[in-house]
Amino acid sequence: MSIPPAAGQATSTARQARPANPTDKPLHRALVWLRRDLRVHDNTALHHALARARQVWVCFIFDSDILAALPRVDRRVDFLLHSVQALDERLRDLAAAAGVAQPAGLLVQRGAARQAVPALAAALGVQAVFASHDDEPYALQRDTAVRGSLAEQGVSLHTVKDHVVFERREVMTIGGTPYSVFTPFKNAWLKRLQGIDGAGALQAHPVEPLAAALAPRPAQSAASAAIPATLPTLATLGFEPSNLHSLRFLPGEAGGQTLLQEFLDERIDDYADTRDFPAVKGPSYLSTHLRFGTVSIRQLAREAWQRSQAGSRGASTWLSELIWRDFYHQILHHHPQVVGHAFKLEYERIAWARGPSAEALFKAWCQGQTGYPIVDAAMAQINQTGYMHNRLRMVVASFLTKDLGLDWRWGEAYFATHLNDFDLAANNGGWQWAASTGCDAQPYFRIFNPVSQSRKFDPQGRFIRRYLPQLASLPDEALHAPWEARPVDLAAAGIVLGQDYPLPVVDHAQAREQTLARYAVVKVAKEGRG
Repeated sequence: MSIPPAAGQATSTARQARPANPTDKPLHRALVWLRRDLRVHDNTALHHALARARQVWVCFIFDSDILAALPRVDRRVDFLLHSVQALDERLRDLAAAAGVAQPAGLLVQRGAARQAVPALAAALGVQAVFASHDDEPYALQRDTAVRGSLAEQGVSLHTVKDHVVFERREVMTIGGTPYSVFTPFKNAWLKRLQGIDGAGALQAHPVEPLAAALAPRPAQSAASAAIPATLPTLATLGFEPSNLHSLRFLPGEAGGQTLLQEFLDERIDDYADTRDFPAVKGPSYLSTHLRFGTVSIRQLAREAWQRSQAGSRGASTWLSELIWRDFYHQILHHHPQVVGHAFKLEYERIAWARGPSAEALFKAWCQGQTGYPIVDAAMAQINQTGYMHNRLRMVVASFLTKDLGLDWRWGEAYFATHLNDFDLAANNGGWQWAASTGCDAQPYFRIFNPVSQSRKFDPQGRFIRRYLPQLASLPDEALHAPWEARPVDLAAAGIVLGQDYPLPVVDHAQAREQTLARYAVVKVAKEGRG
């Protein structure tokens, strides 16, 4: 539900930042339940709670229903834990600076959120719980259950938009239907942003001026079962340390701001020219921070919009990427069947490869043993770091579906397990785009040639050499297709194909013909409807 301004709360940025008079606030106690918004800066739910309640606690639940499905070494849990620790410290400092007499901080639990949030709300005696929207199927079911349990206690659950700029039904066609093609959606998105009703879409929701309403931690005797005395550790969460820190990955709100400032200062204007080259430091590397809300999408979009208006082509291209993110989230909202099914139902007719040989090909893809260096280097990147360059995500997804003939859902699930920035809407949208089963997708007859992609976007083989050091001594022209290399070059590099590096698991030209035949059922289905 949307939340109107509290009494006396104005809507302009300047007036919004003024601390509300506690006597004007309609609520005595409130709880903010953070999920994918792990920051203080420009936090919509936290802003509204502080503006409407005299005392506000903030909590985060390590949801055991989610944790149970994860591998025991998971960089995302590591990232979350360090971000939660940083947020706890940030809230403590903010409350102290605002004159809160006793220590505040973040209330953190491990357990099923469906039970933990209502129990915590009861222990604290709050009248309302505030949280940000989450349109993933599991989240919607969880929130429905929490809303019902809270209602039985006489407590309301208020949810607000935070992790996208425009959501749900905010950008629709003239006929009132959701968009299924990106460019018209983008045009409508920009038009709404520039319109009167979109003027506040990028406006920040300040928290610092309202921090005096942050409540101190309750005494343990009051609610010891519902409120742990200390923050959890990886061990108490049931996880082992990952290599997150050896990758020099910066978690938390401060980490997000550091990455953002570096991107804005050093390379946003060149983004359009550098973003497709995996060996070049071109991207913002903010996707994990966006996923967990350690950075505000409004701050990012505002920077991109202002700079694009000033003539930066790189900023304009980056803004388009942020709009793609909104696009996929509204697709998930309006078409939840895309989870597990093709957006274009006729593509469910495709007979994907099955059986032991298909499983062997999938294993080779997962392990980076396909014999195609650009594919194998990309898979090495995700396996070693949890990150994969966006251009390479398209290349390996096309290879899985259109060279190996494997179901896109296999690749989608693998990415869901291994990507630090895994986001259901974007991951599903990207895989269905590559497989030609989704909205505004790559036409099925356009099939990426992995060798051509490699030569175009990693011409000197810098990326390949980094992740496939066994090929490092090959000359540039031989690096992209080692099976075509001269025997003298292979010998000089100390490479025996099939031993030091695999031979190709498929022939691309033959695979292309098989793909066109496999997708012919879609063409027949369309012609039948015509």
